[in-house]
Amino acid sequence: MPENGRSSEAPQVSQAPESFEAFALASQRRLYRTAYLLCGDPDTARDLTQTTLAKLFQHWRRASTADHIEAYARTVLARTYLAERRRRLRDLLAHARPGPRPAPDRTDLRVTLMSALAGLPPRARAMVVLRYWEDQSVESVAELLKCSESTVKSQCSRSLAKLRAQLGDAHIYATGS
Repeated sequence: MPENGRSSEAPQVSQAPESFEAFALASQRRLYRTAYLLCGDPDTARDLTQTTLAKLFQHWRRASTADHIEAYARTVLARTYLAERRRRLRDLLAHARPGPRPAPDRTDLRVTLMSALAGLPPRARAMVVLRYWEDQSVESVAELLKCSESTVKSQCSRSLAKLRAQLGDAHIYATGS
């Protein structure tokens, strides 16, 4: 131990109610990455991460007793994303009709992938990100999004087919061929 009596290791997150700050510090980067994949915009991802942490703070007493606090936080993040997308879509439909989506930019795989993900409906996008990026099981995604396992399987299958059709030869960039 150093002279100041503190350990030089990363802070350990305990399940005590007063450990919210340690949890937020330890998990905000992971939550941000997931939020970015869900919304595709760094500013919106930061807002989504902060909203998620605010909701967790507000209900920290209950959240801190969860068996898997990281899974609890991902659930809050995904549900917050879907709720905001529904709210934004409702506002958009009430005021104007959306135009056609621009064609995806094929110059960079990352931009192309984000553009393709943006073409998916919010719920399907959440399923694909949680299932394949977060490597969640079908059962956990179904529980997280409050739907049946068959819904997750069919939505993921349709979404992957749509992504493959949109990406076309973009996989060449990923393999380096």
